[in-house]
Amino acid sequence: MPDKKNSAIIGYSGHSLVVLEAAELMNLNVAYYCEKKQSSDNPFHLGYLGDEGSSSFDWNAVDHFILGIGDNKIRQKIAKLLQSKKKQILNILHPASIISNYASIGIGNFVAVNATINAFAKTANYCILNTGCIIEHECIIENGVHIAPGAVLAGNVSVGENSFVGANSVVKQGVVIGKEVIIGAGSVVIKDIPDHEVWAGNPAKKIK
Repeated sequence: MPDKKNSAIIGYSGHSLVVLEAAELMNLNVAYYCEKKQSSDNPFHLGYLGDEGSSSFDWNAVDHFILGIGDNKIRQKIAKLLQSKKKQILNILHPASIISNYASIGIGNFVAVNATINAFAKTANYCILNTGCIIEHECIIENGVHIAPGAVLAGNVSVGENSFVGANSVVKQGVVIGKEVIIGAGSVVIKDIPDHEVWAGNPAKKIK
């Protein structure tokens, strides 16, 4: 039986590897991973705990979980499952990230190396603030958002639930981005974007 003081990560490929390295630098004891099938590649030498979606999964094995899934909707779905089982979802905050003492961060978030979150920004739950992104003052990030590497949100930007802001994009101060929006890499967003749309370009325009 796994020791309850240990944590497990859900997902064990791609994005999860970056999360695991940050967790290691935080001195967290992540000992297990959850996947549908046991992985043949095990770079962090973790034990296999099983598939969290299986009816036979042992929910008493560990109390603390880390979200290692990059897909916004899947990450939220897993988070809801964990909450229904009354399990704690940990924040992973890379030691080389910069987070203002006046910023607010929810649960189950990943803040990557060199990411910056400035004063009075608010990040809800289950978000990814990826490598080198900048979240300026008073931004509001809703549940399940992914801000990709190098993206910049100027002050007072709002990003709706499950939206994705592509790598090296820039969002002008005060812009409101709706829910389930996709912004292509390298875009410059200078006006509000409604829900469920795909935008790209400089300046960014609706493409879908």
